[in-house]
Amino acid sequence: MAEIVIRNTNERITGEEAVQEFLAKQEVLYEKWDVTKLPEELRENFTLNDEQKAQVLSTFDSEIKDLAARRGYKIWDIITLSEATPNLEELLAKFEDVHTHTEDEIRAIVGGKGIFIIKGSDDLGYFNVELSPGDVISVPENTPHFFTLMENQQIVAVRLFIEENGWIAEHYDDPSFVKA
Repeated sequence: MAEIVIRNTNERITGEEAVQEFLAKQEVLYEKWDVTKLPEELRENFTLNDEQKAQVLSTFDSEIKDLAARRGYKIWDIITLSEATPNLEELLAKFEDVHTHTEDEIRAIVGGKGIFIIKGSDDLGYFNVELSPGDVISVPENTPHFFTLMENQQIVAVRLFIEENGWIAEHYDDPSFVKA
């Protein structure tokens, strides 16, 4: 279950209804997938091969196609990050740069944990969305944000794109942003 931390005040928002309400006010889509339908051997596997990635996509085929139909996504894939990922620190440094996209950035977490840091309204500032398996989030286009891993540094996520070239980020220079 996702939790929110308002960075300016350290306020924590918990509970599915409160999280959905907060994110809706920020125009961030939040949904849940049933990850218990994922085969046991894939639930905590952070080094998936191509066949296993295809199995994850097949398991969530109806959910993916539903999102694609509602929001115009054309392609999707699986990203896996863990201590076994070559150049993990370089990848995280790339992800941990505040940026925007010309399309929304959507992730469905099927294993592990991660955090989206999103810029809210001026009076709110940045907030963290701590994600767990089953959480689906879509950060609106042109919204400053970045993604990073939590302390366990393990995640498996489905990524969906409108742009057929996949993940394209534009750096967002924000002197008000302070890393935690």
